[in-house]
Amino acid sequence: MTKILLSGCCGKMGRTVTNIVSTRDDCVIVAGVDIVEDSTLGYPVFQTFSEVQVKADVIVDFSNPALLLSMLDYAKSTNTAVVISTTGLSDEQIKTVEEFSQEIPVFFSYNMSMGVSLLCELAKTAAKVLGNDFDIEIFEAHHNQKLDAPSGTAIMLADAIKEEIPDVYYEYDRHSKRQKRNEKEIGIHSIRGGNIVGEHEVIFAGNDEIVKLSHSARSKAIFAQGAVNAAIFVNGKAPRIYNMKDLVNG
Repeated sequence: MTKILLSGCCGKMGRTVTNIVSTRDDCVIVAGVDIVEDSTLGYPVFQTFSEVQVKADVIVDFSNPALLLSMLDYAKSTNTAVVISTTGLSDEQIKTVEEFSQEIPVFFSYNMSMGVSLLCELAKTAAKVLGNDFDIEIFEAHHNQKLDAPSGTAIMLADAIKEEIPDVYYEYDRHSKRQKRNEKEIGIHSIRGGNIVGEHEVIFAGNDEIVKLSHSARSKAIFAQGAVNAAIFVNGKAPRIYNMKDLVNG
């Protein structure tokens, strides 16, 4: 039985995680951390990590990037594994995560969906076969409340492609340029509107043919389910960074 400390428990994703865990018998939420007080969740909620009085096996983090360091400090001091599901981390924060992973097990992925993990592998395969002769573009769409752009998932897809074609670079903004598309660029485009959960599409455009790979998220539950599976997976693991590929491969 994996004991979970849920950071950001009172947010939309936190409540979704709570609902999912309540239907499972292989894990339990022993406490939450959130600045919002809520006595209806069925477990104690602390406003800061320094106040937590319950021992957990894994922290599942669906909070805010600003809370990253306090969460990691607590995890290190209590030797607790971490699943980082918070989006919008800066390069500096990601470097901090990597440093802490030398002492505690950390599961980190821009997207917790198994389908997106498969999409990354398919994009890598397509890049290996088509990359030198096809232009590559990535489109992502999310709800109008999302703060970061492009999405971490779009970057994850681009990074997967870059593993096969190392000399490409990412182009985020063409409006100020009057020049032909560079064959070494991957265009990354963001759409924000309504309550779109998450749409990602990778386009390989060649002469007289186009190959499209896409994933459509219809509910936040897939990300919450993935985070819970990651928590169970990372519990008891050795210190390092783990990701969805590790989870898929067991």
